[in-house]
Amino acid sequence: MTRRHIAVIDIGKTNAKLALVNQADLAEIVVVTRPNTVLPGPPWPHFDVDGHWRFLLNSLRDFHAEHGIDVISITTHGASAALLDQDGELAAPILDYEYSGPDEVANEYDGIRPPFAETGSPRLAGGLNIGAQLYWQFRMDPQLKDRTHHIVTYPQYWGAKLTGVTATDVTSLGCHTDLWNPHQGGFSSLVDKMGIAEKLAPVRRPSDVLGPLLPQIAVETGLSRDTPVYCGIHDSNASLLPYVLGNEPPFSVISTGTWVIAMSIGGKPVQLDPNLDTLINVTALGTPAPSARFMGGRIHDIATGGSYPEPTPEDLVTILTNQIMLLPASADEISALKWDQFVWEGTEPEIGTGARGAAVALYLALVTAECLASIGHDRAIIVEGPFAKNQLLLEMLAVAAKSDVYRSSGTTGTSSGAALLAGHAETAQQVNQRLVSVSEKKAVSLQDHAARWRRKLRH
Repeated sequence: MTRRHIAVIDIGKTNAKLALVNQADLAEIVVVTRPNTVLPGPPWPHFDVDGHWRFLLNSLRDFHAEHGIDVISITTHGASAALLDQDGELAAPILDYEYSGPDEVANEYDGIRPPFAETGSPRLAGGLNIGAQLYWQFRMDPQLKDRTHHIVTYPQYWGAKLTGVTATDVTSLGCHTDLWNPHQGGFSSLVDKMGIAEKLAPVRRPSDVLGPLLPQIAVETGLSRDTPVYCGIHDSNASLLPYVLGNEPPFSVISTGTWVIAMSIGGKPVQLDPNLDTLINVTALGTPAPSARFMGGRIHDIATGGSYPEPTPEDLVTILTNQIMLLPASADEISALKWDQFVWEGTEPEIGTGARGAAVALYLALVTAECLASIGHDRAIIVEGPFAKNQLLLEMLAVAAKSDVYRSSGTTGTSSGAALLAGHAETAQQVNQRLVSVSEKKAVSLQDHAARWRRKLRH
């Protein structure tokens, strides 16, 4: 059967979503959402998975009745695991990773967690390291570990609900969990230290088929009993997948939004520094992807102070001639830098002016270039999301990183990336990537600005 309509379960931190994606062009045919409200507990703040499940079953039924569903794929946010009892039900509610509870035993946990060199996983607050949340949960409920028959990562929780098959996937395990060694492609030493090796469900690739639907799910939704359900993928890696499938390495992808996440694919060997907010993600193909991040979208909004007109060539001349720039407020050493804490060098442009927008664009591009350097970037850079529309930022990035920069304007995102798990990798070629050009004269001026900025940064 030709697979045409893929239902994608897409559980983000803010909203739960079901999208019906046309496999031929990755276009979303219909989308429904509900808020991902966190319930207060007891025993701890947790996700409303029962509400999500009712929403998903009803929406699958409606989508199939109106359009037909051939395949189901799954993508979710990271930093979440489900503890299942011997009947496949939750042994405890799924902890909201933003809850600070795990910090109560941080010192104890730090005594057993593997070093960054082993896992590529930086130490994060709350439950952002799955190992930390499991350690805390087992301490809070001494019987929980015994009640837990399987531990599954979050995409596979929904897969188990649909198929009865338990699994974990490499992208979710590789998302700063402390449980995965991306260099060896296996579990980290923490798994044995915590005594959970026999409880972690088998590791699968996101593109593996978990199985067909459980009979009762087929009856309730009207879908065919033979509908394949794919294992599922961490959402950032879903966004990355079209580029991994459609481009020859080495290259880097800059995913932009509130967070700017730089991911190096097949780049140069490099010693990552967790103090620079670097880490190792794992792609859908199971390969390590050195990554760095900063809150670029939030910095943009804070630094610009509001809306502004498109910067003109005259605005750029004003910034470059007067050597106006943003610099990190803390510059004792590079590893101590906080990119979201900045100061103005030179006369601060007025809020709402194109000159201010120009200065902020240059700063964001230079920080992005620093992130790329820290993860071993090599050759082409692909920028997706809101920053792909900022021409000056892209030009400065091309100059600062000494690389070809491409703006992505094709169909990308978590739902379309998850849909690619069902095959037809050639669809990834449809992601439109346009080369950014910079005039020789402009490049010289931007190079001078970048050199001054770097000298001040390292002074």
